[in-house]
Amino acid sequence: MRVIATKGWQASYADPIRLRAGEAPRLSGREDIWDGHRWLWAVAEDGREGWVPDTLVSPEGRAVREYSALELGCAVGEEMEAVTETHGWTLCRNADGAEGWVPSRHLRKV
Repeated sequence: MRVIATKGWQASYADPIRLRAGEAPRLSGREDIWDGHRWLWAVAEDGREGWVPDTLVSPEGRAVREYSALELGCAVGEEMEAVTETHGWTLCRNADGAEGWVPSRHLRKV
């Protein structure tokens, strides 16, 4: 699906958290609600920290799939491909092939 940015976005973290499927991140207990979705503050085995969707971590405390919190900067009017969406964010691929998350509220379907 093609989307267009209705508002620009800049990445929040220079070195965001990445998790491998099965990895057991340390959860700090911090939580946040973003557009009605629950996010957890996690620390990966490599020491990187960041927000992860609550559905990413199993009841046993392991990542149920691979995940990267890498965000994609974009400008108003930029057209991208929407790869997937979760928790108020859309994983986008730009014209150069770069991928990252953009807030879904900053996008409109083309």
